[in-house]
Amino acid sequence: MRGYFVMDGYLDLPEATREAIDPDGWLHTGDLATLDDCGYLRITGRLKEIINRGGRKIAPGEIEALLTSHPAVALTAVIGIPDQRLGEEIAAFVRLAPDATVTQDELARLCAGQLAPFKRPRHWIFLDEMPLTRSGKVHKPTLRDIFDARRG
Repeated sequence: MRGYFVMDGYLDLPEATREAIDPDGWLHTGDLATLDDCGYLRITGRLKEIINRGGRKIAPGEIEALLTSHPAVALTAVIGIPDQRLGEEIAAFVRLAPDATVTQDELARLCAGQLAPFKRPRHWIFLDEMPLTRSGKVHKPTLRDIFDARRG
């Protein structure tokens, strides 16, 4: 974006400012978005969250939206985790709705029916609580720690 409302830069962080704001004044937010025929802009994810699985770029938001569409699922988060062969593999973290039940196999079948094979999660972790930021978003770096701890 560009305009009078864009910040001048990060306080005392000239390198971060140069990375975010180009010489023409465009702020590169890192957001992924679509613009429809009516001019509505929809934020669909973050560039930094893109998973690179075997050279294919995967937006976690698509997988998260599908998993969250299941009535037993209250909240999901999908991240890329290191994989020696593919670069990254897909891990899905799921928090169920109160008193709801669903199995990993059921969610995997949901994904198989709606997603290309390379977009399907390989790892599944069910959590009683998702780590959240102060603004209520899932804190994905903590999910990586949880994955590493469970992987052993």
